[in-house]
Amino acid sequence: MNLPSKVKLVDVGPRDGLQNEKSPVPAAVKIELVQRLQDAGLTEIEVTSFVSPKWVPQMADNAEVMAGIARKPGVRYSVLTPNLQGLQAAMAAPRELWPDEIVVFGAASEAFSQRNINCSIAESIERFAPVVAAARAAGIYVRGAMSCTVGCPYEGEIAPERVAYLAGLMKGIGVQHIGVADTIGVGTPRKVQRAMEAALQHYDLNDVSGHFHDTYGQALANTLICLQMGVWQFDTSVAGLGGCPYAKGATGNVATEDVVYLLHGMGIETGIDLDKLIDAGQFISEFLGRKPNSRAATALLNKRAN
Repeated sequence: MNLPSKVKLVDVGPRDGLQNEKSPVPAAVKIELVQRLQDAGLTEIEVTSFVSPKWVPQMADNAEVMAGIARKPGVRYSVLTPNLQGLQAAMAAPRELWPDEIVVFGAASEAFSQRNINCSIAESIERFAPVVAAARAAGIYVRGAMSCTVGCPYEGEIAPERVAYLAGLMKGIGVQHIGVADTIGVGTPRKVQRAMEAALQHYDLNDVSGHFHDTYGQALANTLICLQMGVWQFDTSVAGLGGCPYAKGATGNVATEDVVYLLHGMGIETGIDLDKLIDAGQFISEFLGRKPNSRAATALLNKRAN
C-alpha cells in the first residue's frame, strides 16, 4: 500500500465552518481562531469569503479579518471569491493583506448549480474564467472546489463522468488545483474513489484534494481510500464546524482533529500539534456555546479532565 508519508490539511473552519452560523461571530474571534490554527501548525487556512453581505452576512467583516491576522511565514491564507467583484474587494487592500490563494467553486450536478447559483455548470465556469485570469495575473494561486461529486440533494447519485466534465472545464480556465467534495456526505469509499479517479483524468495527483462531510459517518473511510490512492491533501474543519444545510441536523465537514488523529496513528506526518489543535477547537466551540463536533477531541478532552 503506497501511503503518502506527509499530508497537508487545509482548515476551512473559519470560512466554510462559520459562514452558516446564525448568530454573528465577531471579527476578533475569527482572527483568534486563525491565530490558534496557525500556532497549532496548520499551513493552509481558508479565512473568509468575499461575497455580498446580503447573501452571507457572517462574512461581512472579511476585510477586517484579513487585516487583523498576524501572518506567519509559510502559511497560505485563502478566501472564497465567487465573482470578479469579490476578487476586486479582496485585492482592494494593500498588497500585503491580499490572500495568497482564492477559491472558486462549481458543482458536478446541473440541478445543484441551477438551485445554488441560478446557472448551468458551463455558465458558472464562464463566469469564473475572468476571475481566474485576473487572480493569476496578480500572482494569486487559484483553487477550485468541485461540489456534489458523489451525490446531490436534488439529483441523487452523480456519475463520475460529471466529475471529469467539471474537472476538464476547470482545467480549461486555468484553475491550478481542485478539491473533490462530497458536499452532502453521502459518499462511501468506492464512490469517492471513482470520483477522485475522474478528477485525476485532468489533474496531477499533486493538484487534487479531498473534501469530505461526515453526514453518514463516512468521512474518515473516504479519507483513507484517497490516502491509498496517494492523495495527500485534504480539507478539514476544526471542531467539525459547519453543518450540512441539505440534511437537517447532520454534521458537516469532517473534524480536523479526527483526521489528524487518524494520520498520526498511521505514522503520517502533518506538522500539526494535536493538543494545540484541540485547544483551538475548544476555543471556538465554547464561543459558539456547544461541544466540539470531533470524536478525537471529545475523547482527549475527557482524558485530560480525569
